[in-house]
Amino acid sequence: MTTPTTSKSILKRGALIAGAATLGIGLAAGLADGALMQNHSAIAQPIQLSGVQSQLPSFADMVDHVKPAVVSVRVKTSVAAASAEDGESGIEGLPPGHPLERFLRRFGEEGQGQGPRQGKPQPRQGMSQGSGFFVSQDGYVVTNNHVVQNATEVQLVTDSGKTLAAKVIGTDPRTDIALLKVTEEGNYPFVQLAKGKPRIGDWVLAVGNPFGLGGTVTAGIVSAQGRDIGSGPYDDFLQIDAAVNRGNSGGPTFNQKGEVVGVNTAIYSPSGGNVGIAFAVPAATVESVVASLKKDGSVARGFIGVQIQPVTAEVADAIGLKEPRGALIAEAQANGPAAKAGIKRGDTIIAVNGEKVADARDLSKKIAVFAPGTKTTLTVWREGKEREVSFEVGRQPAA
Repeated sequence: MTTPTTSKSILKRGALIAGAATLGIGLAAGLADGALMQNHSAIAQPIQLSGVQSQLPSFADMVDHVKPAVVSVRVKTSVAAASAEDGESGIEGLPPGHPLERFLRRFGEEGQGQGPRQGKPQPRQGMSQGSGFFVSQDGYVVTNNHVVQNATEVQLVTDSGKTLAAKVIGTDPRTDIALLKVTEEGNYPFVQLAKGKPRIGDWVLAVGNPFGLGGTVTAGIVSAQGRDIGSGPYDDFLQIDAAVNRGNSGGPTFNQKGEVVGVNTAIYSPSGGNVGIAFAVPAATVESVVASLKKDGSVARGFIGVQIQPVTAEVADAIGLKEPRGALIAEAQANGPAAKAGIKRGDTIIAVNGEKVADARDLSKKIAVFAPGTKTTLTVWREGKEREVSFEVGRQPAA
């Protein structure tokens, strides 16, 4: 980190320069005044770093282009309050469950002769905020599911400061994507989803509403791809090191063409603030989910009805596979699509429609893309041999 220059150090350097100039006068008294002035002018000229500035990227033009399409999302929510005995309702200034908080609540209630609160907990109002961006001229907006979860009212604040009412068209908790629609008709600035994946090391730009500050731009690179952070069976996150904080959720990450390569959804942080590890849902996933939400308000995924586990090197050796790959069936759900097709515990699914299955997570992702009712063929490893099993993909339960 560069040490800031103080006024004191500036004065000291000024004295040194002045002293050098005085010494020069003493040593070269015969020089003309014009020569001295020319020499002093040469000393005072600023240092030129030739070529350095041209090597650094500037996102200014791209920011001007994409920033109007990014909005702040403000949400009023309704959540069920916990009962008094659970200690979750809280008293201002004290965390829920704090011993003093429980005492004050109980004292206040019993002092009125009411005893502990009885009956069903009453809903309470809450507020949340995040980010989003327009994906169409007619006002469709993408954000995170967790930003608008339990929403009773949604407002969008544009980059110009205009407030727009919006409604939730659909949500997909499994990928944490939600689709909103502005209720006011108009022509809105929008951005495109990127068709290809970014490369590790590519420059990216995150735009959003961190801590409710409004439109904020941060830059970084793609740090990794295909991250599994344990949020669900379809984890396939981009990892970026651009500064992302609370309130950036649902905001876009752009490539240098101004295309959205991901939707910021989570950060890794012991403190709750940016430490340079953020995760974004890839544009390809966002595109397919948004298409389903726009059409049906939900996402229908394929389902085979099995519990699966990874094939380790030890398991592969035990069942006769040359390498650890595929998904081992731990249990086939009774009356599920797989069980009806004859798949059973101990089988290993190694391919779907002839396409190799890398691991258990890869199987979940491959099956999920099929529409319910699709005829599909699985390649199963059983008793040291490959078998082809045909079945009809079921519909994944909502829960």
